[in-house]
Amino acid sequence: MKIRTRYAPSPTGKMHVGNLRSALYEFLIAKHEGGDFMLRIEDTDQERFVEGATEIIYRTLEKAGITHDEGPDKDGGYGPYVQSERIKTGIYMKYAKELIEKGEAYYCFCDKERLASLKAEVVEGKEITIYDKHCLSLPKEEIEANLAAGKSFVIRQNNPSEGTTTFHDELYGDITVENAEMDDMILIKSDGYPTYNFANVVDDHTMDITHVVRGNEYLSSSPKYTRLYEAFGWEPPKYVHLPLVTDENHKKLAKRGGSSSFEDLIEQGFLPEAIVNFIALLGWSPEENQEIFTLDELIRQFDYHRISKSPTVFDIVKLRWMNGEYIKAMDFDAFYEMAEPYLKKALTRGQDLKKIAAMVKTRIEVFPDIAEMVDFFEELPEYDVSMYTHKKMKTNTQSSLEVLTELLPRLEAQEDYGNDGLYQMLSKYVEEKGVKNGYVMWPIRTAVSGKQTTPAGATEIMEVLGKEESLRRIRKGIEKLQS
Repeated sequence: MKIRTRYAPSPTGKMHVGNLRSALYEFLIAKHEGGDFMLRIEDTDQERFVEGATEIIYRTLEKAGITHDEGPDKDGGYGPYVQSERIKTGIYMKYAKELIEKGEAYYCFCDKERLASLKAEVVEGKEITIYDKHCLSLPKEEIEANLAAGKSFVIRQNNPSEGTTTFHDELYGDITVENAEMDDMILIKSDGYPTYNFANVVDDHTMDITHVVRGNEYLSSSPKYTRLYEAFGWEPPKYVHLPLVTDENHKKLAKRGGSSSFEDLIEQGFLPEAIVNFIALLGWSPEENQEIFTLDELIRQFDYHRISKSPTVFDIVKLRWMNGEYIKAMDFDAFYEMAEPYLKKALTRGQDLKKIAAMVKTRIEVFPDIAEMVDFFEELPEYDVSMYTHKKMKTNTQSSLEVLTELLPRLEAQEDYGNDGLYQMLSKYVEEKGVKNGYVMWPIRTAVSGKQTTPAGATEIMEVLGKEESLRRIRKGIEKLQS
């Protein structure tokens, strides 16, 4: 059978990293085997629905390069692909009534007061209320009278209260639970809408989904899904439950954290390709020790059996490193297009932005790093003269003052302020003095930048600053060292 996977998000806001990972893995599983990847919108939870969130889903998947074969905008013969539109077809009520006829579900007319009076039980350390099957034994005549009178009802699944239910997960193997722990979950709510769990099973079956990929927080719900498949006599899909994504403190990654959504990361200057590459490795490891992947390489290499069961850490430091590698590999024109707004915001004096962009390209990890790296081109910062002392370069304040003082007249006389011309002139001075390059270049770079680290060497910085500004900064350096 052809592999068919689906991503079925609810339009409730920005796309969380965990949700994007589910979408990516479902896409990779399908494409690795030449299958189909479907987008289905689950919008029945009207209380959590956020205006514009559906557009965010489309925009995120497009930017991430995760292309669906079927969906609300690409009918593949399994539509509608939006749950609220599927409700109008009556599909969920039809299947719920089928279960009632089989004795696998029943009408429940219990009011809130009766439900509130039910005794709570402790299951696996959690206090839950298990419905007591009160309405299961209602006579047929009473049910019909209640329905005719328009009495409010829900439809519940009739789960066994004895024995066990076993389901299979592709990573965790067979998992068995006691049926006594399973509630008779609601399938159709009092407003006629299906519950998330019921709609999922009906939709996955009727859309021929072969693999269901989701977070392992759904492991505990899986026996109920399995019971539904058994009740209908349907073949269940293959389940792949993904490990938890945690922060650096090993706590579940918050949905409202500063870097928990794709859009947050884009706003912070990360590239979509780097984010996708990073997320692919959140719980999955390739056979070879490779870390940088194109999407096509991921499709070729992705074997879902290599997904870990252990929680995986969202390491922002590693993401920054990976993003830096992607920036280094970028075509310069594409890089400059993205860097230009950051450069223009930091530099307003008509500096050569392309030259400065070339300096920072291999040194930044995210685009907002640019501002702090280039701000000295705009204005010489206040700095301490202790910066002139460098053990490795064998410089100190006295030697630096001597170098700058001796070089000042030569720099004043120098006409060629291009990088090559300046370097030749300074190299000649180094040779005359019989010292190493750093002994001369360190004090000059300190004087013209006022920074410990810079994106380029002394002569490249001076070329951008120009003769007048370079000399002004060197004179200021001499003054600081003299005082």
